[in-house]
Amino acid sequence: MDTLALTEHIPRHAADLYPEEPDTQTLIDAFDAYYPEALRLREKYASQIDILIGFESEWIRPESKSIIQDLLARYNFDLFVGSIHHVHTKPIDFDHDLYYEARAISGGSDEDVFAAYFDQQYDMLKTLKPPLVGHFDLIRLKSDDPERFWTTMPAVWEKIVRNLDFVASYGGILEINSSAIRKGMSEPYPKAEICKEFIKKGGRFALSDDSHATSQVGLNFAKVLCFLECTGINQVYYFTSKTDNSLDTSSVKSVSLDQLKKHKFFVA
Repeated sequence: MDTLALTEHIPRHAADLYPEEPDTQTLIDAFDAYYPEALRLREKYASQIDILIGFESEWIRPESKSIIQDLLARYNFDLFVGSIHHVHTKPIDFDHDLYYEARAISGGSDEDVFAAYFDQQYDMLKTLKPPLVGHFDLIRLKSDDPERFWTTMPAVWEKIVRNLDFVASYGGILEINSSAIRKGMSEPYPKAEICKEFIKKGGRFALSDDSHATSQVGLNFAKVLCFLECTGINQVYYFTSKTDNSLDTSSVKSVSLDQLKKHKFFVA
């Protein structure tokens, strides 16, 4: 790889801890340790790879904004990922039981919780305008039919298009996230129909593995490359490290799909 972005998850409030997490302070301490370690790695391997330092946001309730603002004020990041992992404060990608709780609160059907998810995502997008929008349709992971086409649900599709319009309006980039394939789905996040709609709006895409272990770094990128070609994505964008904290788009570069297919990562 020429470029690798590190994006630690932000700390969360005590009410939002996962079962294996002891307390909020542990998450705060972990993030505070992450940043200087990322700086050390960047400096150590600067001659070999461009290491970007960022974070992945959580948008659980309006108070999530204060955590994000605090991190942006304290640290100098190259980028951050705007993402949603909760609906009505319930995790929707952790296990089926919690997903079902979120679905029940939303109205009882998958379409109900899909609609709630994209509304909450819209709130996140309007508030944060994240440079990179993560796993845009993660909500399908624990649903009854993760392969279902979004266009078969007109009310939900309308919300998807609204969100894509907004991302395009401020120049945000959609993450093509290969972890969906690792989790058993045939397409990355987001599905091809969403990507094709974003292409119509002049939207841009970046490549991501959403790795949570070294064994997952770059996993299924070859399959994603085929997906990009079949979907009509002919340009892939990537961030570069910088010295200021503006988080604007001046640090974004691109490579054509033809160039990417010839990259040493894929031909070695």
